[in-house]
Amino acid sequence: MAGFTHGVGGTTWRFDSLRELLAKASPARSGDCLAGIAAGSDAERVAAQMCLAEVPLRRFLDEALIPYESDEVTRLIIDGHDAAAFAPVAHLTVGDFRDWLLGDAADETTLAALAPGLTPEMVAAVSKLMRVQDLILVAQKVRVVTRFRNTIGLRGRMSTRLQPNHPTDDGAGIAASILDGLLYGNGDAVIGINPATDNTQGICELLKMLDAIIQRYEIPTQACILTHVTTSIAAIERGAPVDLVFQSIAGSEAANASFGISLATLQEGYAAGLSQKRGSLGDNLMYFETGQGSALSANAHHGVDQQTCEARAYAVARQFKPLLVNTVVGFIGPEYLYDGKQIIRAGLEDHFCGKLLGVPMGCDICYTNHAEADQDDMDMLLTLLGTAGINFIMGIPGSDDVMLNYQTTSFHDALYARQVLGLRPAPEFEEWLAKMDILRQDGNRLRLGRELPEPFRRALERLA
Repeated sequence: MAGFTHGVGGTTWRFDSLRELLAKASPARSGDCLAGIAAGSDAERVAAQMCLAEVPLRRFLDEALIPYESDEVTRLIIDGHDAAAFAPVAHLTVGDFRDWLLGDAADETTLAALAPGLTPEMVAAVSKLMRVQDLILVAQKVRVVTRFRNTIGLRGRMSTRLQPNHPTDDGAGIAASILDGLLYGNGDAVIGINPATDNTQGICELLKMLDAIIQRYEIPTQACILTHVTTSIAAIERGAPVDLVFQSIAGSEAANASFGISLATLQEGYAAGLSQKRGSLGDNLMYFETGQGSALSANAHHGVDQQTCEARAYAVARQFKPLLVNTVVGFIGPEYLYDGKQIIRAGLEDHFCGKLLGVPMGCDICYTNHAEADQDDMDMLLTLLGTAGINFIMGIPGSDDVMLNYQTTSFHDALYARQVLGLRPAPEFEEWLAKMDILRQDGNRLRLGRELPEPFRRALERLA
């Protein structure tokens, strides 16, 4: 394939491949600098973006960034492409596609029909030409609705993962966090624990505990232990009550191999989950987590920029009709997203790309303590993602995960976003909150303190 050239300020810039062009057109971030593929100056970045705007969308079907013969993710993308769905935009360049997405013709129905015709590389490319407000405007048009025991992703709703992690997997500590989260209206996306160990017997005990809580209080939600997919399969074989099957995924075969998985492994986990038949409203049962920089950290990026690698992970997720997908946006560290500005931009990019591909996107709005970021940055990203129509966020006691040692969003942060933006929980979960006398009649303010529902008051007394 021919390269690309563009003149800016009296200098002619040349980019030898689509892979290089995408990398040089990316907004600045530390991971691409670490990989040695970032633009060397703002002028070079602008030249690359101007070149990229003129690239036909069809070229992404003809020029694979990672070779088809050696990468099963590339084969999944190319072999699974829906040419009929792509037809309405097949004549457009990347720049034309941006203009079309921002126009009135791109509405919720149109974008849902288009999703199977888009590749990750196409949506990553167009995101590189967009301002923050563009990423928000387009993403809020898209709704990706999924169901297991409740309905997630409806317009005007924002769900939360209740994340009751504990450094020793102590049952009382986990139960106390679950109770706290439920009283703030958290947990409709999932009650999901990152276990301290990957011991199968311990995982089974945690699954039984979560299932007992959900069944005892008839909570219309689902549970998940965020263990390796093979451990979930082993737990199912032991008869444990597995609702959702979890796995971290990435955008190349080699990066997924570093996680100890392949597409075949994920298919096995998906089939095992379906065999349980535990969903009451639907069978979306996979839960995937991703993050910019994961492929680079495994030296499995093949020279592809980290944001495009991230978008390729959503093609993997899309294959298995997940209930939940979230980018753990600032978790990998400042080597990949240096500061609050880069984290905010990355979170909005990921949400935009995932939604366009038909993936039910959430975000772990987070940072590590050695990043140049703070909770004010997370407040900004939370507000922007809530405006953009995020499916779900994390809810953690005090926003400080004591097991994983990072900063994320709290139960209170979810309450803030719902109140300020007029967002509500999943409808089935909202009905349960009202029945348990946790929500006031206005459907927004939560009952706290003296007004603890009697079943939860007794539970709290037992924990004490």
